[in-house]
Amino acid sequence: MAKKSAPSKSTGANSKSQSRSNAANILRQPAEVAFAEELDALIRADKDPKPPGWRLSPRSVLTYIVGGKVGTRTILPKYVGNDRVVQIAISTLVTDRALLLIGEPGTAKSWLSEHLAAAINGDSTKVIQGTAGTTEEQVRYTWNYAMLIANGPSNDALIKSPIYHAMEQGSLARFEEITRCASEVQDAMISLLSEKRLSIPELSTELPAAKGFSVIATANTRDRGVNDMSAALKRRFNIVVLPTPAKIETEIEIVTNRVKELSADLSLRSEIPSEDSIEQIVTIFRELRQGQTLDGKNKVKTPSGVLSTAEAISLLAGSMALAGNFGDGSVSAEDLAAGLQGAIVRDEEKDKVVWAEYLKNVVKKRGSAWRSLYTACEEHNG
Repeated sequence: MAKKSAPSKSTGANSKSQSRSNAANILRQPAEVAFAEELDALIRADKDPKPPGWRLSPRSVLTYIVGGKVGTRTILPKYVGNDRVVQIAISTLVTDRALLLIGEPGTAKSWLSEHLAAAINGDSTKVIQGTAGTTEEQVRYTWNYAMLIANGPSNDALIKSPIYHAMEQGSLARFEEITRCASEVQDAMISLLSEKRLSIPELSTELPAAKGFSVIATANTRDRGVNDMSAALKRRFNIVVLPTPAKIETEIEIVTNRVKELSADLSLRSEIPSEDSIEQIVTIFRELRQGQTLDGKNKVKTPSGVLSTAEAISLLAGSMALAGNFGDGSVSAEDLAAGLQGAIVRDEEKDKVVWAEYLKNVVKKRGSAWRSLYTACEEHNG
């Protein structure tokens, strides 16, 4: 009889290595995976009481979001801004109230929502993305119609929504861009948030929410006129407004940190743009967004685009991709100008004129430090 060979000792190590390799091939990791080491360190050190269903205490969640120290480990800030805003958001989720984060595009609403869910539950993936095509069934539940026709309504034929799973497990669900949904879809949330129960009449039953269930929704102030929330639904939320960065130094810090993260995640074959380049891009975005120069001395016309902090980050990442693949790996004025042209000139007739006037009346007069960027932008806008 042949002797069975012993299992290889390297099987476990190979399996872990393969898992790391698979994870490295994913374009974007959820926050709980990308920052797993920080979360594990916080969990081990956390001595404060935790609300039902939470992995971390509110104080540790705050440390994870705004940054700090845990023993010798540095926790990187995920949100740069007013700490009090984050404290209010966390405190809301301790209560039975849902949380609504609103603000201009690019104020890190989705980013904060994801990291709150990652820190509190270790799962930020229970997400409904609000669009004009989102239906009430996607908010509540739907059916496997083949099984429904064959066997009638049953638990096996039920397809659960992210909110259904969150109610069942006592965890957080995220509802992105809620005001993009039709009013009747939004209002499907009223009974869920008020009664904390989901009725399933086809099965003659209902699902009561487990302790720890809540919803974090986000909404753009620019989209309030699309499908504004009803007063009844607004009353079910505690509303927290995320402001645009008050100081240019804060916005530069946010942009610099995110560009570095994106460079590592996407393996961009380029150097990080210089501090001066990042400051110039942020300055241009702030001035065009606010309709005046930073010193307040000159008014400027505003383009049709949003020009948010998130767009500045995307512009710089795109410039790095240009430099890495079609340049010498160093982000040049021409790379930045190409990105600026695409970000600012959305409406060819209106925005091209706005951009040309800004270049001539503001950028051109800023001296030698801005000369190369001005020249490159003029060529692109010509």
